[in-house]
Amino acid sequence: MTEKEVQLLGFEREHYVDTNENGWADRYYYSYDIANGFGFISCSDDEVVDGKWFVEFFDSDPAIRFTEFGEVQALINLIKSRIVNE
Repeated sequence: MTEKEVQLLGFEREHYVDTNENGWADRYYYSYDIANGFGFISCSDDEVVDGKWFVEFFDSDPAIRFTEFGEVQALINLIKSRIVNE
């Protein structure tokens, strides 16, 4: 999916500083929190290949990766519709 599609899904841009042997670089990724401790995280801008972004469930092992806008949109909608508000 494209960066614009990640933004359209409601992901929020997060910045961080990456330090390596070449010095430092200002990097970013996107996150989407559904519930406490449950959400998505995107690849960082330096991991994008051919303009294609991916998102994963945050901190899952093994990683569960999505690359298609429609799949992520449907999944977010399904999960949000099952949230129990007590």
